Amino acid sequence: MLDREGYRPNVGIIITNQRNEVFWGKRVQEHSWQFPQGGIKPGESPEAAMYRELAEEVGLLPHHVKILGRTRDWLRYDVPGNWVRRQWRGAYRGQKQIWYLLRLTGRESDVHLRASSQPEFDAWRWHDYWAPIDEVIEFKKDVYTNALRELSRFLHNLETLEQFNRRHAALPEEHTPR
Repeated sequence: MLDREGYRPNVGIIITNQRNEVFWGKRVQEHSWQFPQGGIKPGESPEAAMYRELAEEVGLLPHHVKILGRTRDWLRYDVPGNWVRRQWRGAYRGQKQIWYLLRLTGRESDVHLRASSQPEFDAWRWHDYWAPIDEVIEFKKDVYTNALRELSRFLHNLETLEQFNRRHAALPEEHTPR
């Protein structure tokens, strides 16, 4: 399902712990990491899609999380042409996403990456809130920056992106977390 401009409706999910660290998932059999995300089915609300994707990709149920906030509007990214399936070329431009910020209220042991028959992730870790901006694939970088900036207002005692960048610039290279 694409909109008139060629974007597929999608949800992005940022799960935080009590230390304001974020869930960072390693894609199955790849060396790339990302936040959980997934398409919105026809007739499905963004919130319903978020809960469905959360269960499918991370194994978490509504009682394991609390919604802290969501983006006000759609955030879009274009997918490079060489990444687009042949049958979609010409019509498909990329994703438009509503992003949700969640707090894990359950236990870390509630995370089950094999909750579906086609897992998205084969590993995960907690990560500094702002670190994914520098680690996500290039074409998603602006969306990640915008989502994290907009949703940061829902978190208390979180350093700004600028503070994070200054702190990491001051670290010796061998001590920089990756």
